[in-house]
Amino acid sequence: MVDRLVTIMARLRDPVNGCAWDVAQSFETIAPYTIEEAHEVADAIARGDMADLRDELGDLLLQVVFHARMAEEAGFFALSDVVTAICDKMERRHPHIFGDIADPTGASPRLWEQIKATERAAKGAASAIDGVALGLPALMRAEKLQQRAGRVGFDWPDAAGARAKIDEELAEADTAEDDAARAEEIGDLLFAVVNWARKAGVDPEAALRAANAKFERRFRAMEIAAGDAFAGLDLEAKEALWVATKRAEAPVGDQPR
Repeated sequence: MVDRLVTIMARLRDPVNGCAWDVAQSFETIAPYTIEEAHEVADAIARGDMADLRDELGDLLLQVVFHARMAEEAGFFALSDVVTAICDKMERRHPHIFGDIADPTGASPRLWEQIKATERAAKGAASAIDGVALGLPALMRAEKLQQRAGRVGFDWPDAAGARAKIDEELAEADTAEDDAARAEEIGDLLFAVVNWARKAGVDPEAALRAANAKFERRFRAMEIAAGDAFAGLDLEAKEALWVATKRAEAPVGDQPR
């Protein structure tokens, strides 16, 4: 079935009889769509919509085929090389499955990271934080940078140190001399919050997604409750609606104050 998709993409990219839009694309112009499709896969999973997940996985697969087709046209590699590379990598990183290394309980994640570190070193990576993709969402990239630093001992021993850092960064943001300094300090504050979440065992990206969803749900409920009058209400009235919305969601005995 993948061969059918490969054939379709080759026809779309045909410089004579193909689709003008597809022919005009490059790695750079397609990359944002690739990122978007990955997020839409995650969204379908979060909503538990398996029919949508099927479709979104297809859209993501199309992105892989699209990039591979452009690479083949340029003489770099083909889709078969992509598949071979990932198969080789998975076998290499699972020697306890495909090789003769024993796998004590709980050892697999450490073994995976050790092998990845060896691969990075073979590619000439000079730093423990080399290879953390720039295209990751900022919260996720911050967490990965912190994890990498932690593996070589640059980390808080517990959540308390990370929590104290938040207060320090918040104070520095409060006393920033100008907008540029304030932006920098708020960036440091967000980085510190990610560190605290990591030490507390919380996925910061997932936590913020959940907070976004909660805000959206409550805001829409406020709009519905107020109807066309919502925009014209003063802040006090809107705050009262917000509290009422929270109260409606909260279980009995756990009402917001």
